[in-house]
Amino acid sequence: MKRFAIALMIFAGYTASAQPTISPYTELVWSDEFNGNGSINTTKWHHQTLLPNGDSWFNGELQHYTNRIENSYQSGGSLHINAKAETFNDQGVTKQYTSARLNSKFAFTYGRVEVRAKLPQGSGTWPAIWMLGKNIIETGGYFSEQFGQVIWPACGEIDIMEHWGVNPNYVSAALHTPSSFGGTINVGGTILPDVFNTWHVYEMEWSPESIVFSVDGVEYYTYNPPVKNAATWPFDNDQYLLLNVAINGDIFQGFTSSAMEIDYVRVFQEPTIDTSFDPTTQVFINGVLLSWDIPDDVIGCQVVGGPIGGNDGASINIINSSPDFVFVNSSALSNGDFQWKVRCATSINPPQGITEYSAYSTFSFPPGPNSIAAPAELQKKASDIKW
Repeated sequence: MKRFAIALMIFAGYTASAQPTISPYTELVWSDEFNGNGSINTTKWHHQTLLPNGDSWFNGELQHYTNRIENSYQSGGSLHINAKAETFNDQGVTKQYTSARLNSKFAFTYGRVEVRAKLPQGSGTWPAIWMLGKNIIETGGYFSEQFGQVIWPACGEIDIMEHWGVNPNYVSAALHTPSSFGGTINVGGTILPDVFNTWHVYEMEWSPESIVFSVDGVEYYTYNPPVKNAATWPFDNDQYLLLNVAINGDIFQGFTSSAMEIDYVRVFQEPTIDTSFDPTTQVFINGVLLSWDIPDDVIGCQVVGGPIGGNDGASINIINSSPDFVFVNSSALSNGDFQWKVRCATSINPPQGITEYSAYSTFSFPPGPNSIAAPAELQKKASDIKW
């Protein structure tokens, strides 16, 4: 099958990028940019506060996790997860420290995660950016009641970033599985310059073949067991994100408070492809991409369209760039709702070999807030057009 694409864009504001994308995970599917003020966005995050062991958290953690704004809030374009020294009673248990632990209300299988963050400072602070299988049975977890089927580590755990304040500037990534958990051997780390005052982007790319960890675009650890089974690879099912700052036994007596500051959390997956003849819209920066498959023997296509309820638009400039047909609208689009349809020919002498028009596909302009970038290959072709 040939790949057929139509790009409709405003050229005045269009900036193309011909840079190739190494990762297949290029479509932003979920994110939080933390541009609000005050409380966290509870449509995206769940406060996990219930003590799983009755009176404590795992790993000898010393804090209560709370849903108070003192421990987690948005300000200045960032999320702040603030660990504090204070006497706090909850669930009948008194502790001397508080913090926050957030579960994403989004779970996925395979993709790329990017988190831009600064880390809390001080011996005994233990910030983490990590993931757990949605099928975990865990007290107070967002997905546990509906989807919980197995206990840790059968659910699998992906630690994207951990930092122990007692070992400043060393960050690590790890995998916990039934074959290696607790003091796992599946771990890698790297030393960074000033994790406390400098932004770093912590990244994880998870495919069916491997899980790769990077900081600021530099890979430092890959997990790729030669045998993938339930013991070594419980990573073919949905996982969700967790953000937290724990306090452990290394905490120094003068500690008062310190926060992990997160600029954004972004999840990317492979772009979806429409394989039907009728176009399906994918909005991208400064325009609309309509794409579908056409038979191999097609030699040309005609696209018409215009405002919904009006006449079909004027003819569209056609660039035939084998193996793709790329159609570009040279006119700026006004705001409104539009419709487009296509027919294709298998012969140079119409009307022989001409299909009937497809059904209309509709879209609105300008694109909405969930716009995504057009594929780099299409951007490059569009940028090469001279008017």
